[in-house]
Amino acid sequence: MNLKTTAATAIAEVGAVLDRAIPQQVVGMAVPILAAKRIALYGVGREGLMMKSLAMRLFHLGLDAHVVGDMTTPPLGPGDLLIVSAGPGGFSTVDGLIGVAKAADAATMCVTATPGGTAPLSVDHIVHLDAQTMANDRTSQQSVLPMGSLFEAAQFLFFEMVILHLRDNLDLSADAMRGNHTNLE
Repeated sequence: MNLKTTAATAIAEVGAVLDRAIPQQVVGMAVPILAAKRIALYGVGREGLMMKSLAMRLFHLGLDAHVVGDMTTPPLGPGDLLIVSAGPGGFSTVDGLIGVAKAADAATMCVTATPGGTAPLSVDHIVHLDAQTMANDRTSQQSVLPMGSLFEAAQFLFFEMVILHLRDNLDLSADAMRGNHTNLE
């Protein structure tokens, strides 16, 4: 395996996912975030790590953002937003949390590669990133990246584009974001 060639292919694959998602999916994700009083985020496995990175950046924007499962995550209610990740279309925990948020009258959003899955079909807002996940990593159109890595890598960069869009809409400077960064590192 030629790692330079593989890296170039992986970058091109992530770029293709972003090309299909920007700008429509960025705007589609930003509008409910801007309308929310409080935001809770959740994902499983590596998708969960991408959701945590998004939560951190939303916090850096000065938004009231929390990761589901943290002890300081407040309850959701009307005016709040739950954002979940379900690349393959659904996970039992994701589906359950959507039900809890809906029962509390919070808005719901799912970031997915499979818009016909159980989670996306039950939320108010769908963000579609058309990328390979573990659910379809054995097809003839397989990514050079293993398992669900293409979806997860695309999530990270896509979320950064959402943050830049939100920063512009909130009229924040890079220094204002930096001012929200922890000093406890």
